[in-house]
Amino acid sequence: MTRTILIILSEFGYWGEELVGPLTAFDRQGYRSVFATPTGKRPQALPPSLDPGYVDPPLGRSVTTPEVAVAARQVDESDRLDDPLSLAEWIPERPYDSEDGHLRKVEAYHRELGRVERDIGRYDALVIVGGSGPIVDLANNGRVHDLILAFVRADKPILAECYGIACLAFARDWEDRMSILRGKHVTGHCKEYDYKDGTGFLGVDFNMGPPPYPLEYILRDATAPDGRYHGNVGKETSVIVDYPFITGRSTPDSYLSGEKLVEVLETGLRRYGW
Repeated sequence: MTRTILIILSEFGYWGEELVGPLTAFDRQGYRSVFATPTGKRPQALPPSLDPGYVDPPLGRSVTTPEVAVAARQVDESDRLDDPLSLAEWIPERPYDSEDGHLRKVEAYHRELGRVERDIGRYDALVIVGGSGPIVDLANNGRVHDLILAFVRADKPILAECYGIACLAFARDWEDRMSILRGKHVTGHCKEYDYKDGTGFLGVDFNMGPPPYPLEYILRDATAPDGRYHGNVGKETSVIVDYPFITGRSTPDSYLSGEKLVEVLETGLRRYGW
């Protein structure tokens, strides 16, 4: 039976290679890929990620080869991303405690979550694509958190890349609020590779400067006390598998991340990179 992968993308810009890398591995394997965004809006690649001449300031070099730029542009301009699922239409939103009839509303919310947990039976894995966009509409998105928790409870693998990994750190059960990364080994965008200026997004005229938070510090705290964040600074790639999580530090890790998810699904890989 063909495997199906659910791929979540930001509506404020994704990094081209961080989609095309895993997607290449999935297409080669014959997987079906289903795309989703927070409100069903078509995702778009961040322009620098399609430009092989763009020099990444912290690394001091281009991070996009001409071949990857062509492949990423082909996917971005294709009809594959034209009709993504809407998380807002699929996944319920937890009501405010201050709302009238709160008890009935929160009961309905949990009933709907039960339906979502049944729905994900059609998917074999979840992927959260990185880039700067996830900072805006994925990292602290309650619907994304509930989807992640459903995959964790179903014991299904989750691949997250770059700033998409913040979603894993913030996805927590409201009863104990404990990190699902506690005791796990992960990688993610390290402090040395953070921009000092120029963090931008699609659809808004806003240069944030540096990212709003150092993802490395969040991941160090989220994995404590018995897990570990692996920055692997100075190494060309950094991909960590600590089942059910596969994490890729940044753009150069995209292809390897997708290949490792395939290994998780096909060969039972449970640990890699640590």
